Amino acid sequence: MLFLVGCSWKKEKTDPTSNTIATNTQQREQIIKESENYQPEVYQTAQMPTLQLGNGRMNLYLDSLRGRRVAIVANQSSVIGKTHLVDSLLALGIQIQKVFAPEHGFRGTADAGEKVWSHKDPITGLPIVSLYGNNKKPRADQLWDVDIVLFDIQDVGVRFYTYISTLHYVMEACAENNKALIVLDRPNPNAHYIDGPMLEKDQVSFIGMHPVPIVYGMTIGEYALMINGEFWLAKNNTCKLYIVPCKNYSHKQKFEIAIPPSPNLRTDLAITLYPSLCFFEATTVSIGRGTERPFEMYGHPNFRKTDFEFIPMPTTGAKEPLWQNKSCNGYDLRTVQRKRAYEINLNWLINARDQLGDSIPFIDQKNFFDRLAGTTKLRQQLKDGLTAKEIKNSWKPAIDTFLVTRQKYLIYQ
Repeated sequence: MLFLVGCSWKKEKTDPTSNTIATNTQQREQIIKESENYQPEVYQTAQMPTLQLGNGRMNLYLDSLRGRRVAIVANQSSVIGKTHLVDSLLALGIQIQKVFAPEHGFRGTADAGEKVWSHKDPITGLPIVSLYGNNKKPRADQLWDVDIVLFDIQDVGVRFYTYISTLHYVMEACAENNKALIVLDRPNPNAHYIDGPMLEKDQVSFIGMHPVPIVYGMTIGEYALMINGEFWLAKNNTCKLYIVPCKNYSHKQKFEIAIPPSPNLRTDLAITLYPSLCFFEATTVSIGRGTERPFEMYGHPNFRKTDFEFIPMPTTGAKEPLWQNKSCNGYDLRTVQRKRAYEINLNWLINARDQLGDSIPFIDQKNFFDRLAGTTKLRQQLKDGLTAKEIKNSWKPAIDTFLVTRQKYLIYQ
């Protein structure tokens, strides 16, 4: 297991190009002090030591960036307090060559699945290189002028959330081009449980690349260690990997995300419900995209009448929502999910199946549904009328095997 505690890579003298460099030692020290004192939003008691995210522990990685050409994999979540990591590093004189942007883009405004284009950031003037669309993996010509890659993105700990797929391809590119990768670790808001079917080989895609359950209970730093340790990169390569761990963190700790990691995961409740509701993305059932509270409800125009209804409308992050301008009878999950989830809830999926039956298309994107599930078995089990308990019992042997693998890469209790 590798942790970054200061690196001894040879440094070459370079001239940072930013015109926002802190002009004196006092200013630079103030930026570092603010990063160290930043307290993220987290469930905290007086007895608990203060949580520090990896990006706030600049004393562990800043010296390794000085005099080096740096690329940052980042989005709107890559902040320390109210300052973006890119701005902080530019002000400290770090030579940032470019930013690699994942799904939803550098500013996090693109729809799910929407192509993200490379461009120049209007604020910093840095090149923004898209890693979503046709170019999911940094190319050799995009890394030739880079010495170190820095990864700082908030994940939610769910297999089909594509930031871990971006991590995989960044690691693979670093391995192939002999570049070092530093992962600034962050808490996982769904790290307190493990659940879901295991991904099978014939369902590998960008929304599921590794043999893990849907909810895998690891931070993105721990996950990077597992990718390396299990030789999941192409040609069994491993990359030169360093993790800057969080301080005073445990998997059981409740972590509240201040900045939405993607346009439609806007609240802690949505992040909690996401592992259970994302299956509906491959069905004719709406999960509230195009409303003020996506992933906090589900509904369909042909559901039986309930005391809750919603009408999806075009919004930022959902430009063409399912059932646009149509009234959906549905269920407001704020009334039933008042606490943290400790398992994937299949009852909502089964309820939709029972209401729509065979007369109305339910799972209308079968291949997409199987990729989300990571297996064809779940769709067949729903078709065969199995109960939630019967389905979940079928997951247990694979989860037990995964727990043994997972244990080898845990940084936190």
